[in-house]
Amino acid sequence: MAVLSELPHLEGNPFVIPGKKDGAHFVGLPKVWQRIRKQAGLEDLRLHDLRHSFASVGAGAGLSLPIIGKLLGHTQAATTQRYAHLAADPLKEAADRISGEIAAALNGQAKGKVTPIRR
Repeated sequence: MAVLSELPHLEGNPFVIPGKKDGAHFVGLPKVWQRIRKQAGLEDLRLHDLRHSFASVGAGAGLSLPIIGKLLGHTQAATTQRYAHLAADPLKEAADRISGEIAAALNGQAKGKVTPIRR
């Protein structure tokens, strides 16, 4: 919001990114996107790839699929469901970390206090 509020506004034009015609929005994103990709050396990157990355980071951070779907403007839960496999990655990471701590404790390399198990 701070960035948007700092952008210059054209009198009588309600659009954040105004077009060349009075009162119109910007048209021509594909050409601009092509120049941006070329300068960045990312000529195969699609705008959809950015949306997918956004959703992937959200799923990886443990955000719910309904929340991610609302952020992406999905009206159907099935559309967002394609990202469900990504939400499992934090669970695998957590399980790996926990099992690693248990293995370290069993090998006498625990970081914290370990209570021995009575046999």
